[in-house]
Amino acid sequence: MLIGYARVSTMDQNPALQMDALRATGCEKVFTEKASGSHRERPQLQAALDYLREGDTLVVWKLSRLARSLTQVIKTVAEINERGIALKVLTQNIDTSTSEGRLFFHMTAAFDEFQRELIVENTRAGLAAANKRGRRGGRPRAMNEQTIKHAEAMLKDAENYPFIGDVIDQLKIGRTAFYRYFPTDRIKQLRNEHADSVQP
Repeated sequence: MLIGYARVSTMDQNPALQMDALRATGCEKVFTEKASGSHRERPQLQAALDYLREGDTLVVWKLSRLARSLTQVIKTVAEINERGIALKVLTQNIDTSTSEGRLFFHMTAAFDEFQRELIVENTRAGLAAANKRGRRGGRPRAMNEQTIKHAEAMLKDAENYPFIGDVIDQLKIGRTAFYRYFPTDRIKQLRNEHADSVQP
């Protein structure tokens, strides 16, 4: 019997692609995990392992769906192999029911771990380099000091910019970003400053 296991990742919260592939392979039952890869408790994986019997095959869409570390993957596969259960990985053509498949599994698992470490290493190196240049990780600011001063000047100039939408259009930024820098109270204050300055 083919038993499927699907797990959503933090990047892809929709398991539909995995589910479709598992069902197309002929899985009679599919267990779906909603937790992130770093989460230690995986009740649906445990439920799938408990459900499997000797001669069955555990089917996953990708090796990374089974676990996030090489140690964890190898431990899980060793445990099910001892029980006479095979592992089939659809996207990587792994089938541990054969000796060639078992060899390929260990090679692929090691390569996946190596690739994951490289990604983490490169990300850290990139952030460190950005920090040295005075930049921080995350989304770039919608408004800098110059655009904030420009916006303040336009908000004070109610004659030429009677509507807040006119100011936002001139700045060419999103409405949400604008109000993050200029909440309603701040806008009223700037408008009032202009009104006070023009009074005789």
